[in-house]
Amino acid sequence: MTAQIVLVHGIRTSASMWRAQLRYLSERGVPAVAVDLPGHGTRMAERFTLEGAFDTIDGAVRDAARRGPVVLVGHSMGGLLCLEYAGARTPPPIAGLVAASCTSIPRGAGLTFYRVLARGFDRLPDRGMWLTQRMLTATLPEHTRSDFGAGGYAFDTQDLALGLLSTLDIAAALPRIRVPLWFVNGQYDQLRLNERLFTRLAPHGELLVVPKTSHLVSAMRPDVFNALLGLAVARIDAGDEAPT
Repeated sequence: MTAQIVLVHGIRTSASMWRAQLRYLSERGVPAVAVDLPGHGTRMAERFTLEGAFDTIDGAVRDAARRGPVVLVGHSMGGLLCLEYAGARTPPPIAGLVAASCTSIPRGAGLTFYRVLARGFDRLPDRGMWLTQRMLTATLPEHTRSDFGAGGYAFDTQDLALGLLSTLDIAAALPRIRVPLWFVNGQYDQLRLNERLFTRLAPHGELLVVPKTSHLVSAMRPDVFNALLGLAVARIDAGDEAPT
């Protein structure tokens, strides 16, 4: 049975951030779906809750699992949610996990600083979109530049979601993950803060660092990220399992 891919976006963005990955997977005949979490993309009018986010992930995973082994892929906030989901006391029906740009415990001074920064952006004219667009233009290739904002930006959800992330217990979830696990980080990603802790708590996980890349690793170096997805699919299709 062919691996099935479920893609979970990061904060503020939507399923549209995965356009390059969906094209790559489609061209190779790999079934894939990208979900919108509550408060994001097509569900912008909904209130973000952790329960709603986990229900969304679980629904997509269980639907895909009827057709083959599931590789769950999450970026940033989506990666943290996927780690918590994969490390539940009752393991979900996934065969592998790619956690991108999320090796940081969402608590303490780092999270507080991020929330203050996000609130500051919100107070700027046009909620800082002029600066966001300049940053994307400077760092992303033209063919992925519009993907992060194509589904709209969840400005009103961001602070709520960041606060709720602080209630996750990622440190407890990591040792319970018993499927092949890949951590994918950009070399210059600010969320590499707890990288060593994550790899210590999940010793069977593989850490892959993409050179000359920022937090937006899937859009900044899509060919590299896609190749890593291809590796995960090949491993799962070959029947690889994590060490017990």
